[in-house]
Amino acid sequence: MTKIETGLVLEIKDLNKSFGALKATDGVSLTLNSGEIHALIGPNGAGKSTLIKQICGGLASDSGSVVFCGQDMAGLDVAERAQLGLGRTFQISSVILEFSALRNVMLAVQANEGTSYRFFKSVRKDQILVGRAMSILRQVELDGRENVSAAELSHGERRQLEIALALALEPKAFLLDEPMAGLGPDGSKRLIAFLDELRHEAPILLIEHDMDAVFALADRISVLVYGRIVASGSVEEVRNDPHVREAYLGETA
Repeated sequence: MTKIETGLVLEIKDLNKSFGALKATDGVSLTLNSGEIHALIGPNGAGKSTLIKQICGGLASDSGSVVFCGQDMAGLDVAERAQLGLGRTFQISSVILEFSALRNVMLAVQANEGTSYRFFKSVRKDQILVGRAMSILRQVELDGRENVSAAELSHGERRQLEIALALALEPKAFLLDEPMAGLGPDGSKRLIAFLDELRHEAPILLIEHDMDAVFALADRISVLVYGRIVASGSVEEVRNDPHVREAYLGETA
């Protein structure tokens, strides 16, 4: 996978989106740097889903820009942004439940190579393709489970498989949408440890409600409330911000 060694990877500048009188995102700006996890948190209805769609290309902004690896993403759709290396997972799983973990990753590798419709020979016999897929499964600690159907994987293992599919597309940044959702304490602990290592492959913009995971992983946190970033900084800075504690953490200063 192509690794981004230094510098600014993703820059979101003054994004705005209104639906009638409702401002879903209101002048949102944030950055993602190489090697870091930048967490985006906020209550339900804060505008996170709208912002994610704007970043990924699923929703056109009224104004503002998304610059990824130095390229303005204006006019590019979801697939085109993914081709450039913006890897999104979790909100809509692309896992095919009846296929094995290995077959799922092989299909993702094929898609990245532009050979998704190569049916003229058995891809199962393509040892290069199998080798690449197995290498990715080892990265996400699913080697030994490669022949298990996705439907039979545990919830946490399916999360790991979703990351494997993103890795197959050789992302330059990850956008992880609620990866801890539905995981128990043990599953969350394992995924936190995995994501802590994944940042070295590509930086992560993490949208997450699990504050224990956010505080364990984030280098920086931005807080979105009613479409606006109300605070941004280190974990300690955000935890100690009285406005954040009142508006989001349910505490009083």
